[in-house]
Amino acid sequence: MEVGVRGEGENPQMAGEREGSPLASFPRRPWPQATFPAKRAADTGGVGPADTKRGPAAGAPGAARGPHESLLSHQVRRIGRFRSDMRWFLGLAQFALFVSFAGAEERNIDPRIFAATPEGERASFLVVMREQADLSGAAAIRDPGERRRFVFEVLREVADRTQAPLVARLRSARAQYRSHYLVNMLEVEGNRALALDLARGAGVSGLAANRPAPLRRVPRAEAVADRTSSRTAPLLEDDVGPNLTRIGAPDVWAQGFTGQGIVVGDADTGLAWEHPALKAHYRGFDGTTAVHDYNWHDAVHDASPFNPCGSDSPVPCDDDSHGTSTAGLAVGDDGAGSQIGIAPGARLIACRNMDQGNGTPARYTECFEFFLAPTNSSGASPRPDLGADVINNSWSCPVSEGCTDPNILKSVVENVRAAGIFVVVSAGNGGSACATVLDAPAIYEASFSIGATNNFDGIASFSSRGPVTQDGSNRLKPDIVAPGVDVRTATPPDLYTSSFSGTSASGPHVAGAVALLWSAAPALKGDVDASEDLLRSSAAPLTSAQDCPPFPGADIPNAVFGFGRLDVARAVALSSAGAAPRLLTLPPRRGDSTRVIPPRAP
Repeated sequence: MEVGVRGEGENPQMAGEREGSPLASFPRRPWPQATFPAKRAADTGGVGPADTKRGPAAGAPGAARGPHESLLSHQVRRIGRFRSDMRWFLGLAQFALFVSFAGAEERNIDPRIFAATPEGERASFLVVMREQADLSGAAAIRDPGERRRFVFEVLREVADRTQAPLVARLRSARAQYRSHYLVNMLEVEGNRALALDLARGAGVSGLAANRPAPLRRVPRAEAVADRTSSRTAPLLEDDVGPNLTRIGAPDVWAQGFTGQGIVVGDADTGLAWEHPALKAHYRGFDGTTAVHDYNWHDAVHDASPFNPCGSDSPVPCDDDSHGTSTAGLAVGDDGAGSQIGIAPGARLIACRNMDQGNGTPARYTECFEFFLAPTNSSGASPRPDLGADVINNSWSCPVSEGCTDPNILKSVVENVRAAGIFVVVSAGNGGSACATVLDAPAIYEASFSIGATNNFDGIASFSSRGPVTQDGSNRLKPDIVAPGVDVRTATPPDLYTSSFSGTSASGPHVAGAVALLWSAAPALKGDVDASEDLLRSSAAPLTSAQDCPPFPGADIPNAVFGFGRLDVARAVALSSAGAAPRLLTLPPRRGDSTRVIPPRAP
C-alpha cells in the first residue's frame, strides 16, 4: 500500500497523509510523546519530583503545593494522558481495520491487471458483479425466437439493475467504461486507485484483467499450407473443393438444402464483404444497397496505430484476412463456379473481435452480445430477432495472454448456448502432444470444439489433442474433426488461396454444417443438445495410435479425433430418418431468481 515518502525531519504520520494517500482520511495529530508518572517522594509521602532540589522555587509557577492539591493535579494529568493514549490506540485500530479492508480489496483484484503498468497509469480491467442472471427457465421455452428474447431480457435486466451504482460512480469520476450483460460486468479503463475504489462495491465479485491475446496460427514448420497461393480468378480446375466433398456437402445441396433460413455469425478479424464469394451472402446486401446496421459490428474501439480499419469501423473491414477466409469456408460461393463454402444459402453477419489478430475478453464478449441481439451502427436498439443461429469462433484466448479469468468467457458461451445458439470453436493449433486443448473457449463443455484433418482423414500434426486438463475435468475434446489442411477459401480483397490451414479452417466447416442441418430439419433449430448429439453420432469414426489417457486412441471417441470426422450428409439423413429433437414442452419460466458468483479466492 502506497503511503507516501517521508522527507527529512518530517513527521512520519504526516508523510502518509499527503493527497492521494489512503491515510488522508484520518485526523491529523502528532505522534504521542512518551509520558511517565512522577515518582513518589520517598521521605514525605507527598507526590512530586524525585529530586526536589531541582524543582521550582516555592511560590513560583509550578511550585509544589499542598499534598491533596498535588494529588488531584496528578490524577487530572494522568486522566489526560490516558485519553491521549486511548485516542492514539483507537487511531491505530482504525488504521489496522483500514489495512484489513484494503487487503481484502487487493485480493479481489487480479494482480496481473497492473503488473506491467507504471504506477499511476491506467489499465483495462473487468469489474465482475456478484449477481449473475439465472437462465434456467430458457430451456422450457419451445419457440427459438421467444427463448432468445427471454435470455436477452433477463440478462439486460440484471445488468442494468446491479450495475447502476457503479455506473454512477464511474460517471462522477469521468472514467471510461463499457457495460456488458452476457456476463454481468463492466469494462473499465482506470488506475489502481480507481480499481481499489470499485473493488469496495457491495455487489462486486472481483476485478479481472482485460489483456490482449494474439491469434494463435499454425507454426510455419508444421503447416503444409503456409505456401500462400492467391489468385485473382476462380479455381476452375476444381469447382468444389475436396474438403467439401469429404464431408458430404454436395450431397446435401443436391437435396435442396443449402442453409437457407439460417444466419451464420463469424467472430474474427473482420470481413471483406464485397469479395465475390461473400457479397451475395452478406445479409447487409440486398442485391442493390448495402445496409450494415444489425449485420456488422466492430468491437475494436482502440485500434493500434496504422491499423487499416482503424477503430469502430462503420463498414465491414478485415485488418488481417483471417476473418474473410473463415467466412468464405462457412458460406462462400461466387455463383460462377468457385464454391468454397459449406452453406452457400445461409446469410452471413460478422463482428471484428481482434485488432490485427489481438483480441481481449471484452472484445470477444462484445461480439457474442452482438450475435445474440444485433444493434444498429451506433450500438443501440438491439434486436434479438435478428441474431445469429450459429457462431463460428476461429480464435483462442489463453490464460497466459488474455483470459486470466477463464470463467468469464465460460459464462458467455453458456449464456449464448442457453439462447439456442450453436457455438462452434476451433480446438487450437497446439498439437501434436496430448492435453494441448488448453485455451478458452475450446476447453468449455458448452463449446463444440473442432480439430483438424487433411483431405485423407489423417490428423493434422498441429491439431490440438485432448483431454482438457486445465480445469481438472479430463473432459474429452475435440468433439469432432473436419478438414483443415490446404483448403481453398477467400482472401481480401477479391482473391482466393488454396493453402489455408489450421483448426481455424476446420471450425467453419462445422458452422456451415449446422446451417445445412437446420435448413434440412427445421425442428432441430435452436436445440443445441440434440444437434450436437446428431453431429457426433453421424461422424465418420477415426482411430489413432496415439493414446491420451483416459482415452485410448483405438476407442471411439478418442482425444485425437473425438467422435470422428464431420459427415453432414449422414447427419441430415439421420435427422430425416427420425432422430427426434429434444424440445421441451414445459411452461415458460421467467427467470425470477439469480445465481451468485462468489468473491475471488485469496
